[in-house]
Amino acid sequence: MSHDHDHHHHHDNELDPFAARVRALETILTQKGLIDPAAVDAIVDTYETKVGPRNGAKVVAKAWSDAAYADWLKRDANAAIASLGFVGRQGEHMQAVFNTPDTHNMVVCTLCSCYPWPVLGLPPVWYKAPPYRSRAVIDPRGVLAEFGVTLPAEMKVRVWDSTAELRYLVVPMRPAGSDGLGEEQLAELVTRDSMIGTGLARVPAKGAA
Repeated sequence: MSHDHDHHHHHDNELDPFAARVRALETILTQKGLIDPAAVDAIVDTYETKVGPRNGAKVVAKAWSDAAYADWLKRDANAAIASLGFVGRQGEHMQAVFNTPDTHNMVVCTLCSCYPWPVLGLPPVWYKAPPYRSRAVIDPRGVLAEFGVTLPAEMKVRVWDSTAELRYLVVPMRPAGSDGLGEEQLAELVTRDSMIGTGLARVPAKGAA
């Protein structure tokens, strides 16, 4: 798998077979008058720009800055996430897994593409691609390396397999140098990939605190 680490992965292109099939189906349904392209665009825009990973970033930022909330998130992710107003389809059954100095967590759906839409928005195409779905389990360190993430040899990598019954949110470790930042500033350090486990949280710019 080849990745562009500005989070625009090379898998996301017009030639992707899945995307091509979706585009063809959308065209046929539009021509038959069965769907309204404007309504489809509105739904896509909601998950890509209004929801996207911003909701998840707020959850992570609150967990970083509020120990009681972090404990609640560990015990009952559904309730903790819902308390911030983030609920909806594909996010009914959630579990938060926390990265530690000893363990790095990564999420995959080996059967299809189960993904927590309310907190992460639409899944990236590479998440649904067979190479990621198979190799994330077989060679997680190799996959992480392709995303630019190299972990210490002694750090354990744990892979979580999402299902229709349970979806996961990775809470990355809070980066060094983020002391003194408010929740809004902390949320800016949280990337979509860090909440899947294929990335790390951003290090704040010097003087940001």
